[in-house]
Amino acid sequence: MKKEEVWLWGQEREKRKVKKEEEVKAEKADKYSPTMETVTHLPEVKGGKCFFPFRYRDGIFHDCVQFRVKHKWCSLNETYQGYWKYCSEEDFAKCVFPFWYRHLIYWGCTEDGDSFGKAWCSLTRNYNKDRVWKYCD
Repeated sequence: MKKEEVWLWGQEREKRKVKKEEEVKAEKADKYSPTMETVTHLPEVKGGKCFFPFRYRDGIFHDCVQFRVKHKWCSLNETYQGYWKYCSEEDFAKCVFPFWYRHLIYWGCTEDGDSFGKAWCSLTRNYNKDRVWKYCD
């Protein structure tokens, strides 16, 4: 192979790699429309009601979140569309009872399975499936 052919082959390979990355980005964008790039971030909506679970970026959240801000906040839509509010005490996720963990049904907070011996609860009826939880107060 000549030096020019090797260079062209490498260039063609790089084009395919860039195209593949663009396709992956497009697939991700379609997955949770609208994307963060297309969402207008509006000022806080006071008095709105948190929607749980809500989609934000590539995640699904069952409780208030805190990303690079001082206070926890929540979306007012099922898929975050720029409408949000800071969480107050009544907005934080509540334990769901009874819930199923491993092979048992729990009617209250449990320390089972926690490495630190702290009581916790599930935020959905089926912890085994959803794996969403919080420490009990």
